[in-house]
Formats: sequence, C-alpha cells, structure tokens
Amino acid sequence: MPTRMALWKISTDGPAELPPARLEVESRLEDWIASDPGILGLDLLIIGKQVVTAFGGKIDLLGINRDGDLVIVELKRDKTPREVVAQVLDYASWVKGFTAKDIDDIASGYLTVSLDAAFSERFEIALPESPNANHSMLIVASELDDSSERIVNYLVDQYGVNINAIFFNFFSDAGNEFLGRSWLANPENVSKTSVERRQPPWSGYWYVNVDEGPSRSWDDCKEYGFISAGGDREYSDPLKRLGIGEKLFAYQKGLGYVGFGIVSSTPVMGKEFLVESRGARLFDLPLKQPDMKHDSDDPDISEWVVGIKWVKSVPREKAKKFPRIFANRNVVCKLRDEKTLKFLTREFEVLEEEQGDR
Repeated sequence: MPTRMALWKISTDGPAELPPARLEVESRLEDWIASDPGILGLDLLIIGKQVVTAFGGKIDLLGINRDGDLVIVELKRDKTPREVVAQVLDYASWVKGFTAKDIDDIASGYLTVSLDAAFSERFEIALPESPNANHSMLIVASELDDSSERIVNYLVDQYGVNINAIFFNFFSDAGNEFLGRSWLANPENVSKTSVERRQPPWSGYWYVNVDEGPSRSWDDCKEYGFISAGGDREYSDPLKRLGIGEKLFAYQKGLGYVGFGIVSSTPVMGKEFLVESRGARLFDLPLKQPDMKHDSDDPDISEWVVGIKWVKSVPREKAKKFPRIFANRNVVCKLRDEKTLKFLTREFEVLEEEQGDR
C-alpha cells in the first residue's frame, strides 16, 4: 500500500500531528541530494546532474558508491508513478554498458576535481579499476500508487532488479521546515536479492589481493609461500575464509594476476608463520619489505599470514590481464566471472585435476 509519513510536534498539550506541506519547488530536493547525498541514507558520490542520455532523456542525478557501482536517482516530479518507473528502467538500460571512460567523461563535466581524486577523498580508497560492475535505481517521490509499488516489488522479487523507492515528506511549522524519509523496501535486502539473483555459480576458486606496499612484497610472497594482510581487522579477517586446500588466483592492483596457488596453512600472525622449506619463522628470514614486522604483537593491526603453495607464479612485470578482467578492492572474494576464470586457467596452465567440479 502507498507509504504515508506522519510527524508529530510534542508540546505541553501533548503530541499534535503536523500536516504535510507542499514542497513548492522540487528542484530544491534535487539540490539538497546533490550537495549531501547522505540524506538518502546511502554512501554516494554524486558525479552528474541532469545527465543527457543517448536518446534525449535526462537523468536527474547519477551517483557512484564505494564499490564503483552507479546509482541512478530519479525524482518523480510531475510524472505519473508508472511513467517514472518506466523511465528509470530506460535509463538503466543505457547506464549498464558504461565503461570507465564513459563514467569519467560524465564526472568531468560535473566535478571540480578529477573523478579519481573525488572518489579517493569521498571513500578513502582508490576508484576500482573496472567500475560499473553493477548498477541500481532509486525513485525519489512523496508517494507511489499501489500499482507502481507492486511493479517495483515484482521486479525485485522475481528478477532481482536493484530498484527501490525512497519517500520524502515535507513539513513546515512556525517558520521551521522539516524533511522526513522512508523506504519502500529495506535497501540492504534489495541489494542482497539483486546480487544473489545476478551472480553465476561459484567457480570454486578464490580471488585475493596481493597489493604491494611498505608492509608486503610480491617477491617475499613468492619466495616464502604466503599471502598476507594487516593494518586492521577489516583487512586481515577476510583471510579466515581460506581453508587448507582452497585454490586461489592472486591479483596485483594496476598490473593483473600474478599467481595461482593452493592454501597450505590457515591464517596466523606474521611472527608465528613457519616457512617449512626454510625451517624458520618468516620474520627471522630476510624480507624485501622488513616493515612487514610492524606491530607484530598486536593481533588487531599486525600482518596475518596464510601459507600458499604456488603452483605457478609470474613476476609483476608479466602479470596477466585483459580489458575489464575481474578485479575489485576486496582482500578475498569468490571468483565467479567466467570470462576471467577461463583466461586464468589457460594462462596459469591449471591442470584438469586442479580445476575440480565446476
């Protein structure tokens, strides 16, 4: 049923409901969202306003989230509810094919700095190499009719479409203005349903980041048989997803894939990791990056290490990649992209017995 928001003012006489007021100029709401997308309850960077599509339409606001996925924000304005649902789907059909250059071209006409700089400042991470792996749609309205709500819910439930509606209601009292917000559906549930519907079956292989820096070197990983992560539990805890015998492909940001290996030991703090081939603990061996030993007694920020038997590895200069190969910012995730998987099993000469059930 259509969502209705109510607001009460509390006084000595008790609560008194404020009547909803008309937001005379809807562009005010668009401007508010553009200047502070946080009022949507989403972590977004707005990269375009009134974006002209290839077929003459105009996307009210175009945003990008920390995963590099685009978010279409469309205000209902004077459109009928069914019109706005059809329109936002039409825009999504255009946005889905955007390349990194397409996104940068749009952002350059709106942002005062480069997209890379704005993204890094907003999210404190680098822009993913292959953005727009997914996209979502958000309808902004004061209300939707029953029919339109059914259509949106049907698209989510039956087809996993990442579409939602957010309702803003405007109130005024004694010269003060108030804005209330509610969702048609829990955005986390919508996103989860969309991902589950869209994802192909898991290949059985893991993707891991082996980015280099002051605390780690790919040369050390290859020579002593490990991968590592640290600095915060956010980075080290994902290593716990890797069990002994799991197969993985190692990726270096900006370069490509550099190794195929099999997990030989579960995560331990770096100071405890034993390099069996050398009969010594890792931190007692010469390291290209000795700063790996940072905070070695603190389990929350020290480097954690997983043992890897590298079946095949290559120098960083010979990393394997192709345009739009799968890559993301996660330390560890399941590799599902079939095109990437076929390329990697060929390039790293993964034997049939190592490929398992797929």
